[in-house]
Amino acid sequence: MKRAIDIPTAVAGELTKENNASPSSSRWQPVLRKMASVLVGLSYNLLGFVGLIGFWYFISLITKGELPGPKATSVVFLELISDPFYDYGPNEKGIALQLFSSLSRVFTGFLLGSFIAIPIGVLMGSNSFCRKVFYPIVQILKPVSPLAWFPIGLVAFQSASHATVFIIVITSLWPTLINTSFGVASIPDDHKNVAKAFGFSRWKYLTKVLIPYSLPHMITGLRLSIGVAWLVIVAGEMLSGGMGIGFFVWDSWNALSLERVISAILIIGLVGLLLDWGFSYLEKKVTYSI
Repeated sequence: MKRAIDIPTAVAGELTKENNASPSSSRWQPVLRKMASVLVGLSYNLLGFVGLIGFWYFISLITKGELPGPKATSVVFLELISDPFYDYGPNEKGIALQLFSSLSRVFTGFLLGSFIAIPIGVLMGSNSFCRKVFYPIVQILKPVSPLAWFPIGLVAFQSASHATVFIIVITSLWPTLINTSFGVASIPDDHKNVAKAFGFSRWKYLTKVLIPYSLPHMITGLRLSIGVAWLVIVAGEMLSGGMGIGFFVWDSWNALSLERVISAILIIGLVGLLLDWGFSYLEKKVTYSI
């Protein structure tokens, strides 16, 4: 009789242990799946970088060393980042100081362009008259090369540095303007009708309906605009000289140091990637699904 009672008790104990362990294991499953997904993504990225370096090495062999290979470039790259803050004069500054100078111009021009683009985009998206007035102007000015604006900036501001900021403003505002206009114009009629039914004022409609709905489109435009601004800064600083990552590239070319040029290209690409990641993260945070 005692044996008959002990067996079911033991079985029940084992089942209790399994039930207690089950929630714990299920709790770790999403984490493990996430880690596996990250590892798979990193493996693809690593494969791409290995392919790029292999292609680079192959081109270096074909040109018989005229284009520096990965090994020679890596030595110069490590030298640049080992002492990035040195300052030996106007034309002898570390790569970090050059980079910060460029970033300050980029964000100045980007912010000024955004302050212009977002209000005009809202007007174009919400008002058909403004859209008809501004749309032809946008289509005429948007395709103009940034370098074509540089002489206009020099005449207007009498300063090469200010002219560089000007060309960033005039070329980076278009993606934000267009995406903002599209986001505002695509607000569903149901949202507008609900706002009218509740008697929303213009300010309340703007803050409770228009901006929340169109914000993901605005962030997408800002993400594209910061990419354009970072792209333009190199060309602008090559023309303006003085200081910045673009001037560093041009100065390195004049010194016949292709290793420094390629190192600067890698740094430009990495900074551009970080800027894009930042705005991509922000875009995901403000994007919602119904």
